[in-house]
Amino acid sequence: MRRVLAVALVSTVSMMTVPVAAAAPIAEPVPGITYPQTHRVDVVDTQFGVPVADPYRWLENDVRNDPQVEAWVTAENQVTDAFLAKLPLRDWFKQRMTALYDYERFGLPVKKGTHYFYTHNSGLQNQSVLFVRDGLSGEPRQLIDPNGWSEDGATALAEWTPSEDGKLLTYSIQDGGTDWRTVKLMDVATGKTLPDEIKWLKYGGNVAWAKDGSGFFYSRYPAPAAKAAFQNATLNHKVYFHKLGTTQAADRLVYSTPANPKLSHYAQVSDDGRWLVISTSLAGDENDIHVIDLRKPGAKPIAVFTGLKNQWNYVGNEGSRFFFSTDKDAPLKRVVALNVGQAGATPETVIPEAKEALDDVALVGGKLIAAYLVDAKSEVRVFGLNGQRQSTIALPGIGTVSGFGGKISDPETFFAFTSFNRPTTVYRYDASSGQASEWAVPKLTFDPETVSVEQRFYTSKDGTRVPMFIVRKKGVTGPAPTLLYGYGGFNISVTPSFSPANIAWVEKGGTFVVANIRGGSEYGNAWHDAGRLANKQNVFDDFIAAGEYLKANGIAAPKGLAAIGRSNGGLLVGAVTNQRPDLFDAVAPGVGVMDMLRFDKFTAGRYWVDDYGHPDKEADFKALLAYSPYHNIKGGKAYPPLIAVTADTDDRVVPGHSFKYIAKLQNTVDVGSAPHLIRIDTRSGHGSGKPITKIIEEYSDVYSFLGHFTGLRP
Repeated sequence: MRRVLAVALVSTVSMMTVPVAAAAPIAEPVPGITYPQTHRVDVVDTQFGVPVADPYRWLENDVRNDPQVEAWVTAENQVTDAFLAKLPLRDWFKQRMTALYDYERFGLPVKKGTHYFYTHNSGLQNQSVLFVRDGLSGEPRQLIDPNGWSEDGATALAEWTPSEDGKLLTYSIQDGGTDWRTVKLMDVATGKTLPDEIKWLKYGGNVAWAKDGSGFFYSRYPAPAAKAAFQNATLNHKVYFHKLGTTQAADRLVYSTPANPKLSHYAQVSDDGRWLVISTSLAGDENDIHVIDLRKPGAKPIAVFTGLKNQWNYVGNEGSRFFFSTDKDAPLKRVVALNVGQAGATPETVIPEAKEALDDVALVGGKLIAAYLVDAKSEVRVFGLNGQRQSTIALPGIGTVSGFGGKISDPETFFAFTSFNRPTTVYRYDASSGQASEWAVPKLTFDPETVSVEQRFYTSKDGTRVPMFIVRKKGVTGPAPTLLYGYGGFNISVTPSFSPANIAWVEKGGTFVVANIRGGSEYGNAWHDAGRLANKQNVFDDFIAAGEYLKANGIAAPKGLAAIGRSNGGLLVGAVTNQRPDLFDAVAPGVGVMDMLRFDKFTAGRYWVDDYGHPDKEADFKALLAYSPYHNIKGGKAYPPLIAVTADTDDRVVPGHSFKYIAKLQNTVDVGSAPHLIRIDTRSGHGSGKPITKIIEEYSDVYSFLGHFTGLRP
């Protein structure tokens, strides 16, 4: 889930105690399943005159620090494990997914000095290993292997950044899936870890090296209070400079906004080393830009763009001529240039807004390389610095492109291409000739030509035309057990990507579908705006319409449609299950935002108000309460088989969301006899850094559950 922010509760929220638990009826037992006893607390929040019961508030407590929550988690996992152990597809999925994951994978190379740095996984390594080559065709040398850092493989090498000359490397350690990072320093020539250590960074901390190698800039939060690291909201983000060979306590504060502790700040060093470019955001993607002239000791930040009204993404610079991609006066985005050394200068258009959404742009090899989304598929166009279009980079089919890192002076860059039936292939792009060549091609454990990738369009409730991707065995035309996946939020597009789990589902005779519902960036700002705040119901309507289309057109079996989504997609699955339990035959909300009235009180939740709204504002409160998965569980209708997924170290969407949701569902009367389970992983987080073994275990459990109830044959 992307960065996004919130406001504190005000006096419109009061708390009172009412006797709700004693009168609560007991939910009917599920045949063969006895759910754990979950006690209720007498808590009701009254907001804007509306009393809202929250009987499972105690499950918000951190499982690491509350024995009652820990005991509840253990009991729930015992029930779930016992049910999953009986599923006939579980062992097959585990074995097949293990085989499909066993292929060689390369990360995108990063060139610094004469060195090329990249990650590599031989196949079933829990964590990828960092290698370096001296020259592009030099002998690979292992730098960092995190696989020995913990017995369970859950301690990961996260972000890494080489210095400009490639002699030093910062790398961050992520333990148990948490968003917190610890950054260390390595001498590349010797592989020796140096004493420097930086703590309390999140999401990598945006490390940016000074070009002279004297140190690096980074962003961090203050150290959290004891036992609050995984629960409390993060505030007071600041940019520091760390001088090599010193302690973190001696780091120099570069930029902060103490008057507004909710702002976040990220820094980049310009290619020429002269400028520090600081991006500041509050909520959503709108940001301000300040620059600091690093050649002038003690120089003050210069405001370039302010007001938090538009997106300004720094692309690169040619001297004082800075390039940005922006949505100002261009909902599908354009590229502009601005002379930051000239007072009163205004941006001039370099690449005008196109008919398609501009997804990303890079300045490398004296060219602007722009990736566009054409109906949720990548297309890459090359422009000169004057904005003149030069060429289009040929791609091997329907898929997604990423990469194109480097400097304006680099003669080469690298990009990756992936699709639903093709794992990531890495290409080298020669900036002078404009030719792309394969650099790392995976050897596959399946035949991609046996898997069909098709795009169709369907009509949503309000008449909006929505794309979907359909992935299945070639030649399959009849109804099949179908997984429908969606996200629908935070301006994030869902484009083609490879998953061994989905290939296993398809090989077993199923169909996998992605619906490009509103809320993402597939069609620019308008697509995002149509699926957020007061328009959030459009997201659910789009997903429901996708399910209806799949059944009506003989793609999904009549009783064979499963819904799956994670994070904001977990919210999506929870909401549509409440609204249309009759449509879906099995559902799996993963690490979902389930309590829409309290999401802003924990960790990163305060960032999400740009998409969801402020629970302490009356109009937003009413909209949130109308679809909040936790609050809209109601008896009198049969809920489909459901398996929620979360993890104890998820400090992005805290597990209390899923705990409360499943507790209420299990203890609500008249919701049918289907199993409603929760799978709670340990030493695991929101998803980042998860070892391969845990990924295989989770998806073999979830897919065997969904397959069991949608007609997938053992």
